[in-house]
Amino acid sequence: MTPDVLTGGMAHPLDSMSIAGIGVVSGYGWGREFLWQGLMGGKPAARLYPGYGPGRDEHAWVGRIADGGDPADGTGLFGRAVHVAATEAIADAQARGWRREGRTVGLVHAFTLGDVADWRDFYLRDGGHRRSRDYLRLLPSTPISVVMQEFGFHGPAMNVSAACSSGNVGLLTAAMWRAAGLVDDVLCITTDVSATPDMLEHFVNMGAAVGDEDPFTACRPFQENTLGFTMAEASVALLLTDAVASPYARVLGGAMTNDAFHVVSVDPTHAQIIACAERALTNAGIDAAEVAYFNAHGTGTRQCDAAERDVLTTVFDDRPAVTALKPLVGHCQGASAAIEVAAVALSYERGIAASAPIVAPAHPRLLNGPTPMIDGPTLKLSMGMGGNNAAVILAQV
Repeated sequence: MTPDVLTGGMAHPLDSMSIAGIGVVSGYGWGREFLWQGLMGGKPAARLYPGYGPGRDEHAWVGRIADGGDPADGTGLFGRAVHVAATEAIADAQARGWRREGRTVGLVHAFTLGDVADWRDFYLRDGGHRRSRDYLRLLPSTPISVVMQEFGFHGPAMNVSAACSSGNVGLLTAAMWRAAGLVDDVLCITTDVSATPDMLEHFVNMGAAVGDEDPFTACRPFQENTLGFTMAEASVALLLTDAVASPYARVLGGAMTNDAFHVVSVDPTHAQIIACAERALTNAGIDAAEVAYFNAHGTGTRQCDAAERDVLTTVFDDRPAVTALKPLVGHCQGASAAIEVAAVALSYERGIAASAPIVAPAHPRLLNGPTPMIDGPTLKLSMGMGGNNAAVILAQV
């Protein structure tokens, strides 16, 4: 290791950062095992919910988080989900031998919209008036402050946001902190609880989301007749460290770019998405031919499919196996990359590559449901509104 000029401490090599703890709250349930069982069962997390549509008298397919958690952790699901995911990830890492004593632990929380439902209630139900302690629970800084206090973490704590690539961006922010010697370990949390009727309406109007078709009819990434994504929710926590002998997976590196083209549409040249994948490979110190899996952003929109097919062909010569999870977990918006990273990490540990079943003519490299893992790294690509692209490369231990 080399001295860090900013802190006077020792900078950590990036390739020592591993995922040692996982916590998940999703449409499948409150806990990572519910996620894994759902992925292995091959059934979507989404179900029909009332209260959607123009008159709010229709049903829509949405992968919402069911009510749960401790009300002491937040008046809405957002704060509760953050706390449960964080607590599960920390306990998981501790069971694998991680100890925080003597280590500087930071927390990066990636999100996009915050507690949408509770902000709506704050204005429309409560008229903008609450007790100060209840108002403070609305602020994105509050859930991470509560976690820092509860577990006695004293490293940096902050929120980051990069639309639907936020989960990958959170991981890369954590990696930069470690490389700079600012922290020993990082708890990376990504949360999105915004699958409300108000939010779904606009994504449907933009031609991206589909609420009136079941997930396997709507979302078919790398398959024919795809329509778009099913909206969903999740909070995912990943404990990143070099202090556990048997972690789930290593984080080799990654990269971020921006299309600088349009607030919604993907640059049709795909130049910056391709550059993001290429720079991630360079940062990780591996060649494209070494990548065994391409974990797609896979929203099932035509723009996303075209872009990712171009990346797969241009960068990887169509060699890696393709895994796509959004037909199962739904599009968890700001948490979409994080829940898919968690699935990849669990796949490495359990020897089974998670992917949705194929329901239509598909790309020849797309996996058809759970498949035995082969050796080799995974490139997890994510794309977000505003032209945000982010790629993270993971590998088995």
